Amino acid sequence: MALLAQDSAVPCALVALTVFRAPAWACLICFTSYKERTRICQIFAGIQGPELEKCQEAFSSAFADLADIEISEETCHSPPGSWDYDERSHLHDAFTQMTHSLQEIAAAQGSFNVAFPDAAEKMRKVIMKLKGAQACVPPCGFQDVARRFLCYGCYSKACNFPLDCPGERRGLEGEETDLTVTRGQQAKFSCTVNFQLPKEEITYSWKFAGGGLRTQDQSYFRDIPRAQGYLARIRPVQPTHSGTFSCSILHDQRPVARLYFFLNVTSAPPRGEIELQVSFRKVLRWAPKETETLEPWRPSLGELLARPEALTPGNQCLLAALAAVASASATLMVWVFFRWYFKGN
Repeated sequence: MALLAQDSAVPCALVALTVFRAPAWACLICFTSYKERTRICQIFAGIQGPELEKCQEAFSSAFADLADIEISEETCHSPPGSWDYDERSHLHDAFTQMTHSLQEIAAAQGSFNVAFPDAAEKMRKVIMKLKGAQACVPPCGFQDVARRFLCYGCYSKACNFPLDCPGERRGLEGEETDLTVTRGQQAKFSCTVNFQLPKEEITYSWKFAGGGLRTQDQSYFRDIPRAQGYLARIRPVQPTHSGTFSCSILHDQRPVARLYFFLNVTSAPPRGEIELQVSFRKVLRWAPKETETLEPWRPSLGELLARPEALTPGNQCLLAALAAVASASATLMVWVFFRWYFKGN
C-alpha cells in the first residue's frame, strides 16, 4: 500500500477500508441485475437446491472480500466508488463481458469457487484503472465536467454549489462585483469563472436592472440583446447605466453560472475644471523654442565717441564746427537778451 501523508493517515485509512470492500460489490449490484446473477448460479449449480444458495453466497463473498487494493493520496479527494461520469460506459462493458465469461465457464462445467474470485480480481484491476472524477471548485456553478458516477445507488452526482456566484468585492457570497466609472468613460465586465467549462456549446446571456438598483432578483432584469460574448463594454458611460448587470453562462441552453456586476456612475468634473485640466496638459506638453528678435541699434553719444573709429580727423573737424556754431548761437542769444533788457529800462 502506498504511503500516505501523516496528517491524513487516519481519514485516508478509513477511505481505504471502504474502497477495498465496497466499490466492486456496489458496481456489481449496479451493472448486473439479480436475474442475471441468479441465472449464472443456476447454470453452475442447478435450478434449485442447497448448491444454488452456496453459489449465490460465493458470488457475493468474492466481490465483497477483495484483496487489498493499492491506494494513493489522490484517492482521498473523491468519495469511494465514484469516478468520472464518462467511465460509466467502461464499467458497464466490463461487467457485461464478465457475466458472459462466467456463463461460458458455467456451461463448461467449471467451478464457481474458482470462477468468482478470478472474476472479482479482474474487475478489481479494471476499477483501479478508471479515471477519477475531477474535484469540484467552490464556491458556485453547475460544473458538469466534475460530474461523477457513484456505484452506490448507481447514479451520477454534480457539484452541490449554488448557481449564483459571489462578487469579487470582499469575496462575500451573494455580493456583486462593484465598478465605479466616471461619466463619459468606459465600463468593462468579464464573465469568467474559476472552474473548467465544457469546450463546446457555451453561450453567454447579459441582462440589466437599471435605476441604480442593486439586486440579484431575476424579475428585475431585462435582456441586452446585442451582448453575447463573455466580455461586455459600455462606452461612453451615462448615468442611465447605473444598476446591476447580470451575466449567465449557458451550456447547451442550460444555466451553468450567473455573475453580477454593480455599476456606479459618478458625475464628470465641472466644465471650468475640465478646461483647466486641458490647459494644464497642454502646458506640460509644450516645449518653449528659443527665438531671435532683430532690433535697431540706437547708440548714445558716449557710445559713439567710445568707439575706436569715431575720432577721425574728419569727425574732429565736424565736432569743432558744431562746437563753434553752438558757442556763437549761445553768445547771440545772450546779446539779444541783454539788449532787450536794457532797452526796456
